[in-house]
Amino acid sequence: MFVNNRFHIKSLIKFSGGSLALIVSWAFMIFFSYEYLNIRWISIPWVSVGIIGTAVSFYIGFKNNQSYDRIWEARKIWGTLLNISRMWGITTKSYINNQISVNKLSEEEINAILKKLVYRNIAYAYAFRAQLLIPTTWEHISLGTRIAKRSRKILEKFGISMLEDNFTREIVEKHLDYDEHEELKQFTNKATHIIDLQSQHLLELRKMNVINDFYHAQLQNLLNNFYEEQGKAERIKNFPLPRLYAYASNVFVWIFIILLPFGLIAEFDKMGPYNVWLFIPVVTIISWIFSLMEMVGDYSENPFGGLGNDIPMLSLCRTIEIDLKQMIRDEEIPKPIVAQNGILM
Repeated sequence: MFVNNRFHIKSLIKFSGGSLALIVSWAFMIFFSYEYLNIRWISIPWVSVGIIGTAVSFYIGFKNNQSYDRIWEARKIWGTLLNISRMWGITTKSYINNQISVNKLSEEEINAILKKLVYRNIAYAYAFRAQLLIPTTWEHISLGTRIAKRSRKILEKFGISMLEDNFTREIVEKHLDYDEHEELKQFTNKATHIIDLQSQHLLELRKMNVINDFYHAQLQNLLNNFYEEQGKAERIKNFPLPRLYAYASNVFVWIFIILLPFGLIAEFDKMGPYNVWLFIPVVTIISWIFSLMEMVGDYSENPFGGLGNDIPMLSLCRTIEIDLKQMIRDEEIPKPIVAQNGILM
């Protein structure tokens, strides 16, 4: 997630560098053909280009709204996961005690149970994050584009590479028992299995009368809430913005960019031999704005792609870890994730 209040113009140019170079080259070629090669027939009525530009702007605006809805829903899902994790920590801390237990447990045994339940929740958050970061075929991180390559380098620099996430694997291993971690390897959806381990542990505590039926139901309901939010996130991850709809936006923008110089060249030619040179910067700015709007929407439609504009899942996982460990007075409290180069991962 980008956290800087504003972007330097250099950053925006780098973001759209390839398209900007094409736009300038195209505008200059049309200008040279019209003014110096005297190919006047390439001029077309501005009204026709203006109609296309209006239609494209509406299309881009609608697409960008859909992209923002996806990224905002993803942020709400992870905010809910954070809150459920806090509720899980405070509820287990309140329910796991000797008040209703027939066989009284020692303070060490109670603390061990609490720690295991809390640590599994921390492992769940990191494991789920890792699952969501697995690239799909339609995400930019899988396409080999310049921005995707640069994003991989940034992620590797911060020690949380998308392709070999040793960072997450070590944290999950640290917060699970050895047998549980070994068993986890055979499951594709590891996050789902961790919640199942939590559920089975609650069942054992109920059989031991450490918790009663009401406590068991309340805690199980929190686990069900994890599944519900997980399913919402997986829906966004596994169902992209309709590809034809998303791709058509890019096609329409470039049709407009290609036609724009043909519609403006005659208008600028009427301004005289000196003012006509304004044609190139004006066409460049207009085309660049449309191209940038399209790219912003395009790179926002996949909120779990691991790019700079996506949900800061690592930061949220670390917040979960810090909050829960502080609740149980754990000695190893990690530091919060801080933004690097204006990006909070």
